[in-house]
Amino acid sequence: MKDLHKIFTEFKKDFPEVYANNEALGKEIHENSGPLPDKSRCLIKIGISGASRHLIALETHIMKAREAGVTDKEIKHALLMLIPTTGFSTFMEAYTVFKKMDKSK
Repeated sequence: MKDLHKIFTEFKKDFPEVYANNEALGKEIHENSGPLPDKSRCLIKIGISGASRHLIALETHIMKAREAGVTDKEIKHALLMLIPTTGFSTFMEAYTVFKKMDKSK
C-alpha cells in the first residue's frame, strides 16, 4: 500500500529502524496473536481509530480494510457503532473521513 500521508513517508525516512520495528510489531499482533479473521481485525482497527479520533489512522485503516475485501457497507456499519459509545459528533468526524475517501476512489 502506498503512503497516504506525506508525514508518514518523512517519518520512515527519518527513523527507518523505528519504522521497521513498529511494522514488525504491528504485523505480529495483526497476523499471529489471535484467532480473529482479517476482516474482523480491520473493522476493529477502524472502530478504535474512529473512537479515539485518530483520523489519519482511520483513513489508513479504511484503505487497508478495502484492500482486504471489507465492503463499504461493513465499514459504514463499524462507523455507526461509534454513536452509542462515543457519541454522534465522533461518528460524524469519522464518517467525514470515510465520505472524503469515497469521493476520491
